[in-house]
Amino acid sequence: MKDNYFAVIMAGGGGTRLWPLSKKSRPKQLLSFVNDRSLFAQAVERLNGQFKQENIFIVTIAEQVPALIEQAPFLTQKQFIIEPQPKGTASVIGLAAINLIRNDPDAIMAVLTADHIIDNLPLFHSLLETAYPLAEQNHMVTLGIKPTFAATGYGYIKAGKKYGSSEAFLTEKFVEKPNEKLASKYIQNGNYYWNSGMFVWRADRILKEFNLQMPDLHEKLNQIATCIEKPDFENRFTNIWTSIKPQTIDYGIMENAKDVLLLKAENLEWNDVGSWDSLFDFLSTDRCGNVIKNKQSIVLDSKDVLMFNENDEKFIAVIGLKDLVIIDTEHALLVCRKGETQRVKEIVEELKNKKEDKYL
Repeated sequence: MKDNYFAVIMAGGGGTRLWPLSKKSRPKQLLSFVNDRSLFAQAVERLNGQFKQENIFIVTIAEQVPALIEQAPFLTQKQFIIEPQPKGTASVIGLAAINLIRNDPDAIMAVLTADHIIDNLPLFHSLLETAYPLAEQNHMVTLGIKPTFAATGYGYIKAGKKYGSSEAFLTEKFVEKPNEKLASKYIQNGNYYWNSGMFVWRADRILKEFNLQMPDLHEKLNQIATCIEKPDFENRFTNIWTSIKPQTIDYGIMENAKDVLLLKAENLEWNDVGSWDSLFDFLSTDRCGNVIKNKQSIVLDSKDVLMFNENDEKFIAVIGLKDLVIIDTEHALLVCRKGETQRVKEIVEELKNKKEDKYL
């Protein structure tokens, strides 16, 4: 384990696409699907042996810290980097970078996520080890997932020529969330990979990239860095942060970044759990393709149905259904056709507009 290798887990999201199970008081990263361990707990546990415990940092909002510490008790308050309000992954990564540089001017940061599933841990660890020397040489490294279908909810990365004798490939371009026709072309091309949202780079290198491509954000990060540990830090930090324009690292930096290397994460057994549909990909099904996640139920003549019931005492019976998602919680019931679950975020927006916060 290297002293200057740091893991930064982004854990501030709300996971609105998994509403109604995911909500403000229990965001996606705190949910459990394959065992009794939350997605966040699994994200931390898979770093065992790769990073020193004190080199693991979590970026989140203050309200989530107690629940996250409960999931990973070895974490201390000092390992949480708090954003006053969500402003997108670009600002989150920038905030982490200025904090890590305070710990170590030569910090190399692995940017990771709190809400993905990765089952092939040996490969994941190998990729992190391979990325380190490349980042040390001032390259920006990204992990690309081999596409299995023409997804429109992911960004794509085109892999170019192999980089020297390494296992990495030069990237030719980043494309954010194409339409289905374009995504199908990428699949046929064979050289396109899903953007996993996982990166490895020097902290000072990504800050230079912010200076080049997002100078306004870079200036605000500098302002934050200069007032850390000063008596009025909290007020100044909040005022500066509030003025930041929300943006993702993909749109803000990666689409136009130079000298980006791709590590092909084929067979990583990765899933970003981005919608209810994605549960069909990694949860066990019965012989009719149904995913039944409640203890008391009867399913008759139904195919490709996902049924998730939060109340173990509640009995649910379904007859003659096909391609449906049924999510029953204490505060809401979702019934949606399979293939349409990305639109759940529209329901969340509608509830916000109607100020129905009790359902969020």
